[in-house]
Amino acid sequence: MRCFQELKILFVIYRWHAVVSWTWDAHDETCGICRMAFDGCCPYYKLPGDDCPLIWGACNHAFHLHCIMKWVNSQIPQAHCPMCRRE
Repeated sequence: MRCFQELKILFVIYRWHAVVSWTWDAHDETCGICRMAFDGCCPYYKLPGDDCPLIWGACNHAFHLHCIMKWVNSQIPQAHCPMCRRE
């Protein structure tokens, strides 16, 4: 009988197709302002990615950049987190 150690299998890879997935490293799954999923994008853009990044506040809540900028600009003079009301 032959041992498995003696048995050598040779093969050639002719084609390789990789599939990749990405996700944001946020504690929530949706933006606290627009309620759209983070793996999607905010209502202002059609495609997720570099044009629609996430922003984390000091309280560790995450929001779409465009959503939190609109929120902060509407909360003059003192802007607070829309989730926990922290400055």
